[in-house]
Amino acid sequence: EAMAEVSNKRVILKRYVTGFPAEDDMELVPATARLAVPPGSNAVVVKNLYLSCDPYLRSRMSGNDEPSHVPDFVQGEVLTTLGVSKVVESGHQDYKPGDLVWGMTGCEEYTLITDLQSHFKINHPELPLSYYTGVLASGAVGQLVGQLAKISGCYVVGSAGSDEKVNLLKTKFGFDDAFNYKKEQDLDATLKRCFPEGIDIYFENVGGAMLDAVLLNMRLHGRVSVCGLISQYNLEQSEGVRNLFCIITKRIRMEGFIVTDHYGSYRKFEEEMAGYLKEGKITYVEDVAEGIESFPTALIGLFYGRNIGKQLVVVA
Repeated sequence: EAMAEVSNKRVILKRYVTGFPAEDDMELVPATARLAVPPGSNAVVVKNLYLSCDPYLRSRMSGNDEPSHVPDFVQGEVLTTLGVSKVVESGHQDYKPGDLVWGMTGCEEYTLITDLQSHFKINHPELPLSYYTGVLASGAVGQLVGQLAKISGCYVVGSAGSDEKVNLLKTKFGFDDAFNYKKEQDLDATLKRCFPEGIDIYFENVGGAMLDAVLLNMRLHGRVSVCGLISQYNLEQSEGVRNLFCIITKRIRMEGFIVTDHYGSYRKFEEEMAGYLKEGKITYVEDVAEGIESFPTALIGLFYGRNIGKQLVVVA
């Protein structure tokens, strides 16, 4: 019996990347998808609705053998990213057509998902589904970390790469202060101005010169949570950090984390964040690109600061 086939535009990695990525390192190619699952399998076929653009995807484009928590993309094959999808066919007893899910999926219109261990059904369809590429999953880190810190009673200072974004941090997201790191000649002096008594907690998503300056300004027994190092992703040779001795003298605790390590706590987080959104305690800004063909442009824009808020793509 013939299986239903549909058009399935997809974004593939055209070539491995050195330095800053470009749009033509990726390619939109035509393909087809079968709207059926292999007989006897637990797989599902999903229609992708929203795709997330995240800086860490750059680290998967290098084609090197350096160990990482996620494997490199394969040249000529479809990219994968976090997405929001609707189940169209299912061989899994816990999923039925029409179910809304989020998790890793292909940068394409339809995807056959064979491993559903890191996928979650969407429990709050009354909220915008696109939120499950960011505020209700992972992503849009900077704007959310600061707001959650404010809810916890912290004094919060943020850094951003444009005056427009600095203004957003202070007016829309409620940060106590913020600065444009591109306009600051001396980050050490900037941090001393913003934190005359030093920094207790630093959420690290930048690396490089910012981390060096922060270490000089940490207080005794300060804590650094390391989520990303976007300033280093496009460098052929990573910058060194000169002020690591501060970790000893100030007894700083510095620890990295990966979101997938904490999926066991996801349902608790989902309910907490959904509550904050409904109560107006969290403000969320998205930058939405239209169509699967816009994925390469949207992703590259992250590395030039073109996005305002969480970058995502509406597939259809």
